[in-house]
Order: sequence, then C-alpha cells, then structure tokens
Amino acid sequence: MFRFLLIKKKIKEKDVMGNVQILLRQHVGAPCEAIVKAGDEVKKGTLIATPAGLGANIFSSVYGVVEEVTDDRIIIKPDEEQKDEFVPIKEGSKLEMVKEAGIVGMGGAGFPTGVKIGTDLNGGYVLVNAAECEPGLRHNIQQLEEQTDITIRGLKYCMEVCNAAKGIIAIKKKNEKAIQILREAIKDEDNITIHLLPDIYPMGEERAVVREALGKLLDPTQLPSAADAVVINCETLLRIAEAIELKKPCYSKNMTVIGKLNGGNEPHVYMDVPVGTCVGDMIEKAGGIDGTYGEIIMGGPFTGKSTTLDAPVTKTTGGIIVTVEFPDLHGANVGLLVCACGGSEDRMREICEKMNGKVVSVARCKQAIEPKPGAALKCENPGNCPGQAQKCLQFKKDGAEFIIIGNCSDCSNTVMGSAPKLKLKTFHQTDHVMRTIGHPLYRRLTVSKEVDQLPEGK
Repeated sequence: MFRFLLIKKKIKEKDVMGNVQILLRQHVGAPCEAIVKAGDEVKKGTLIATPAGLGANIFSSVYGVVEEVTDDRIIIKPDEEQKDEFVPIKEGSKLEMVKEAGIVGMGGAGFPTGVKIGTDLNGGYVLVNAAECEPGLRHNIQQLEEQTDITIRGLKYCMEVCNAAKGIIAIKKKNEKAIQILREAIKDEDNITIHLLPDIYPMGEERAVVREALGKLLDPTQLPSAADAVVINCETLLRIAEAIELKKPCYSKNMTVIGKLNGGNEPHVYMDVPVGTCVGDMIEKAGGIDGTYGEIIMGGPFTGKSTTLDAPVTKTTGGIIVTVEFPDLHGANVGLLVCACGGSEDRMREICEKMNGKVVSVARCKQAIEPKPGAALKCENPGNCPGQAQKCLQFKKDGAEFIIIGNCSDCSNTVMGSAPKLKLKTFHQTDHVMRTIGHPLYRRLTVSKEVDQLPEGK
C-alpha cells in the first residue's frame, strides 16, 4: 500500500566545535538586545544580550571572539582551548540571582524562571515536572539519578523564594531507579514528597501535573498559580541551584540525541552542552547519521519541530532526533486530526507533505480549544479524551483514505475505536520516530491511567 521514501541526505564532515550561534530569542517574550559587537572577546558567562521586555539575560557559552551580530543571533568563533572557569553573576538575593543568571524553563516553553518563582504562593506547592514526557528522551531522569542532591537543593531554594510549604516531585512510575534514589534523598524531608505518574502522554503537560499531583483540573486559560502552585522542570531546579551556590549563569543545556545513528538507536545523553552548539555537531558527537533518513527533529516526537544540521541549540532544546524515512502515500487523500498535545496544523501539514499525501480535511480534537485568536491550542483535560468518532466521520465524508493524528495516548485510543470501522488507515505524527527508536506506536492504550502511590509519598 505504501513504500518508504529514500530521502538521500548525508551529513557533511565538519569540526566538532564549529562557530557558536546564540539566538537572541530563546525564551517566552521579546528577543533580547545584543550588547556586544563583532571583534569583542568573550568568556564563558560574559553577558552578551539583555531583555527588551519579558525575557532573560543571555550569556556566551564559550571563550572566543564575536564574529557577527545579526538581527536574530550572535555568532562566536570559539577559541581552540576552552577553560572551565566562567564569569560569575553578581551577588544578591536568591530571586535576584535567578533573574541575573538568565534562567528560563528548561523543559520547552522557556518562561523566565525569575518571573515564575517571584510569585508568593502563601504556603502552596512547588511541583517538580520530572515526567520526561516525550518518548525517547532520557536526560531529565539521568539528572535525577546522578545529580540528586543539587536538584533537591534547587527545589528547596525554589520553595523558599516562592513561600511554598510543600514540594512534590511528579515522576513516571516506570523510572524505578530514579525513584529509589529520590526516596532515599528525601526520606528526612518532611515537606517534600513524590507523586507517581502513569506512562502515558502527556503527563508532563503543566495542567496535567497539577491535576495529577493536587487533584485540581485547571481551565485552559488558568495558570498553576490558580491552584497555589508553580510547576518547575527538574533541569530548571539544577540551574537555580547553580546560580545561587556557584554564581553560574545559565549558558548550557542537558539533552538527549537519539535516532538513526551509527552504533544504534539508544539515547545519547549530554550534560552541559554549550548553548549555540549546532545540531550537526551534536549528531556527529553521537556517532553521525546512519545512511539515509527522514528528518531531524529538535525537541520531542510530539511537540518538536523539524530542523537543520546548522540550527543552534538553545536553552530550551531537550532533544535531537534523526528519524527513519517516511512512508509514501502516493498522493492519497489525507485527513488531519490536530490535537493540543501534539504538533500544530502547520507541523502536521509538513509531515503529510513529506509522506506525499494530499490534505483534504482538517479537524481539531474535540477538547482542543484556542484560548484566544492565534494562540496555541490548549486541551480541556490533557490525557483524558471522550472520543473522536465524529471527526472520523468527517474525514470519511471529505474523501480521506488515510488520516494522520497528533493525539495523546488516550485520544489516539479513541480514534482507533472508529477509524478502522470506517476503513480509514491511521498514522500518528510520531510513527517515524517511534519506528526509529523501537517504541510502540501510539494507537491503542494498553496501560492504566492510574497508578498506585507510595505510602505518604515516600
């Protein structure tokens, strides 16, 4: 019925440390403004750009010389020798140091952390997002296993700044090793507990973390503060502790590189990758691309975007994925079911084009709403879906032979209750990634949405 497109893309040989390109926008808000110029010498931790509104300071991640400053980036030629020392941030209150260090949410959204934790929770909760929600990624869990103490200290600093009475670490139950290490680390911490999550997508969505840990379902327009909480990614806690204890600016990123690589499809975890390193360098470091491939994704399989070898790593880059080739639909009619938990309509159209399909119908998951015109879709109840039969009937009526869905675990399950009966052949937008990394395809939900908890969270 379909064949694989052999898109012949070969990675070019290049230096492991090419020019570093530091984007001026790698956070929620407006782009920063450069405060350096071509010819300036910089060190690790040199402040090179400052916010022009909502944003966060940006620092050089290497020793080197500024080669060029453009509208959207600062290009630095690194020195051959890279010292470990960095330019420290100035002393101040804990909150001031977090702001000064330029820390943003390291899990993807990039909201300035100094703004987020500047809210007085009046004895509320700091919820640690340790779900590592996107399949294939491994760096958050590895951090929890190997840098447990400093991560817990980051949580305690965050609780102090926020005036939170309790910290809750939300982590998938399958991560048994990390959980055992965490249990030992918090056994004498009266106000820190663990909440176990099921292994379904999207348990790391902010409102899903609030719902699972606190039993409160927020409206799509509400922030966690409506539940007297903030949600903080576990790598963000690490950067908070580094800023307060070491006066270290935020100029590096933990990430996973995985996919169609020489040596196999196991995840390669890299800690403290200099921001601005190019995607191609990280792929080469992980062994290089194994032959032909479909696409390169920056981020995770669900919410990541296609990227290029010369694209730079930012503070929010969590994954780099090289995928197998796409199936060829030979111009067949395709319906797109767009979900708030997956790719945007534009991303799904891109995938359809790469599969050589023709979009004839587009529908949104019945729980996906647009909070305001042009805003990203939000799910009314992330991970809990009531059914998609009506959308599948629309696709059939519009002449679709195939459908591409971008839904969460539960929503994909509801699609499969009706699509096969209508003879609609189903692809998930993550299929090419799941086939690459040896992960089950998102179709039928085979695990429970509820898991047993630890006694008193310990």
